[in-house]
Amino acid sequence: MFRLLERYLVYPTPRVEKGDWNPRWLEQEDVTFESSGGVQLHGWYAPFDGAERTILYCHGQSEHVGQMVGLVLRLQSLLSANVFVFDYRGYGQSQGVPTERGCIADGLAAQQWLAERTEQLPEDIVVMGRSLGGGVATAVATERGARALVLENTFTKLTDVGDYWFKGLPARWFMREKYDSVARIADYHGPLFQTHNLEDKVVPYKLGRQLFRAAPGSHKQFYTSHGGHFDVPTKAYYDRLLKFLRVVDARQRRGNRRMTLFTSARDCDAELLTSAGW
Repeated sequence: MFRLLERYLVYPTPRVEKGDWNPRWLEQEDVTFESSGGVQLHGWYAPFDGAERTILYCHGQSEHVGQMVGLVLRLQSLLSANVFVFDYRGYGQSQGVPTERGCIADGLAAQQWLAERTEQLPEDIVVMGRSLGGGVATAVATERGARALVLENTFTKLTDVGDYWFKGLPARWFMREKYDSVARIADYHGPLFQTHNLEDKVVPYKLGRQLFRAAPGSHKQFYTSHGGHFDVPTKAYYDRLLKFLRVVDARQRRGNRRMTLFTSARDCDAELLTSAGW
C-alpha cells in the first residue's frame, strides 16, 4: 500500500496528451534509444546553429518532453546550446515503470546517446537537472563526469523532502526511493552551478544550500532567486549561468593547451633519447 502511495507521490507522471508533441517553432530530431533492461526511451535532440556547448537536461517529476518546448528554446538561445531532453521510463512516450535505479540508468543512457550523436565524450556534456531531475543529473555527473553540473531547485536526498512534507511521520523509514544526492555529490569534483528559489514550498531552500555545501569542487557557484518551485527562471539567472559556463570552457581550453604542450615536450624528449642510443 505504502509502495503504491510513494510511487504516486514521487512519480506523478502527467498524461501524454497534455503536451505539444509536434511543435511548430522548434526544429528537433525525434529520438528513440535504449536504456538498461532493454527499455525504449523517447527524447528530442534540438541542435542550435553556432552552439558553444551541448546540454543534457533531466526534467522534474511532473513533466514530460511534450511540455518542454519553451524550455528547449530558452536553453538554445540564452545558453547557445544544442539541447537533448528525454523522458525517463514511464514518462511521456517512454516505456517502462519509473524507479530510482531505472531513472538514473536512463540518464546515463541519454548522456551516452548524446555523446555519440555529437561525437563528444560524455564528460564534455553539460548535465542539467531540475527538482527530481537534479537527483538524476547528480548521479550521472558523478558516475560519468560532466563539463559542468547545473542544478535547479533540487534536494539533498528525497527522504529529507519526505520529512519536510510529512512532519511528525517517519516517512524516511518507509521510502525506497532515496536519490541520495548529498552522498553522491561528495564524489563529484567538477564545476557546479546551482540555483534555488527562496520561496520554494516543494523543496525547501535550505536543502539546496546543504547540497551545495557538500560539493567538494573548488569551481562552484550558488545563485539565489525569488519565486516558487515551478516558476520559470529569469533572464538574469541565465545570464549568470552563461557567464559561468564560458569560464568553464575557457579553463578547459587552457587545460587542453597545457596538455598538448606537455605531450609535445615529452615526445621531443623521447626522440632525443632514441637518437642518443638510449
